[in-house]
Amino acid sequence: MSVTDFENKRWREKSQNPEFRHTATLDMVGSGNVLDVGCGDGLLLDMFKNNMSEGVDISEEGIKKCTAKGIKTSLCDFSKDPLPFSENEFDYVIMLDVLEHLYSPEYLLREAHRVSKKYIVISVPNFSSLPARVQTLLGRVPENNTPHKGHIYWFNLVVLKRILKENGFKIVEMKMNTFWGLNFLVKMFPSLFALSFVFRAEKINL
Repeated sequence: MSVTDFENKRWREKSQNPEFRHTATLDMVGSGNVLDVGCGDGLLLDMFKNNMSEGVDISEEGIKKCTAKGIKTSLCDFSKDPLPFSENEFDYVIMLDVLEHLYSPEYLLREAHRVSKKYIVISVPNFSSLPARVQTLLGRVPENNTPHKGHIYWFNLVVLKRILKENGFKIVEMKMNTFWGLNFLVKMFPSLFALSFVFRAEKINL
């Protein structure tokens, strides 16, 4: 099954609900125009209520749902095709739970670097969290990283920092969610106690 087929099936069968990554992103994004890459059914863009915001998605089913809401969107297989926008067109380029679904997240990051003026906001699940490590030791694939969820590329904090730096971004803000209310521990040991990360990264010269 191709990435496009997987996403079409996913958006035929479900809709998004507000989650940690959405509220964290709203806190990180200031004024300016926004591009939501992998916008799905348009939940986040609907939250912005901003005429300067638009989305792009790989799924025709997701685009149909956005169109029904009156959200401006474009269909693009951003796993391999250029984003259909000009250089430095957007103040913020958002990619929530997108990179782990791609065979080459580096390609999309370079495209985001091209079309963003200053910032990107991304979220990824943390494959190195304590629950994921325990499941791996028990011989299981961690629940949040199973192939049936479409996860191809497994991220942790070290990998994400490296891939962002290599593709022209510097992390300036990070938010994390955790489990069992261990907020004090996640600040001390993010690689171990964060279930997922949301980053705001600033564009730097390659």
